[in-house]
Amino acid sequence: MTNLLEIKNIETFYTLIYALRGVSLAVDEGTVTAILGNNGAGKSTILKTVMGLLDDQPDKGTIEFLGKRIDGKDPEVIVRMGLSYVPEGREVFDELSVKENLLMGAYIRRDRGGIRKDFEQIYAYFPVLKEREAQWAGTLSGGEQQMLAIGRALMNSPKLLFLDEPSLGLSPILVRDIFKIIKTINREGVTILLVEQNARMALAISDVGLILENGRFVMKGESKELMEDKDVQEFYMGMRSEESAKGFQRWKRKKRWR
Repeated sequence: MTNLLEIKNIETFYTLIYALRGVSLAVDEGTVTAILGNNGAGKSTILKTVMGLLDDQPDKGTIEFLGKRIDGKDPEVIVRMGLSYVPEGREVFDELSVKENLLMGAYIRRDRGGIRKDFEQIYAYFPVLKEREAQWAGTLSGGEQQMLAIGRALMNSPKLLFLDEPSLGLSPILVRDIFKIIKTINREGVTILLVEQNARMALAISDVGLILENGRFVMKGESKELMEDKDVQEFYMGMRSEESAKGFQRWKRKKRWR
């Protein structure tokens, strides 16, 4: 497999606080890679660092996309290379229509035929967006806004799609629907890096999973294997027993992966 994205030993700071501590990972073309972890672990910081959204970050390490260094580059340059980002919280343009939001995702493109084709594809993924294409985005439900945010990112025709907590604030039924569509998008040729707290759903659709704790990866493996791991089930999939905090720390040391 070809590495689309390769991150090597990046360190990111917020003021004097370590957010990422020597993080390395590779995302293979055609796969879904899931980064799991609790709130504050540094998951979203990885995506923002790669996208160039944090000033003067990373402080150390390198980031390569399509074999070219992108650390230190402006977000617009990175987007033009074929990397799209769906942020946590959706961040749609409330006072623009659904159609106008989607067009914003294609602002760097000039291939009108390709844009029309992608509109049709996105409406096929999310028929409700077609029904509401003239409606202000701010009046959509949370699930519809998440669909719109994903559709807007796809309008860039990306080679790699970043998804930051796509299940956040959604009902269980909508979460299942969104994750089915994410897997369909991947099957149709888009490589995906997914940041998610819902470990069960993320591992169900991904090929590779990585677990982040306090700015470091502590475990990596094929998603199927991680789902069957009793420790992962206990500490990340809501199947915890009466294991003590001390036992959890022993587990993390045992499983540590760099």
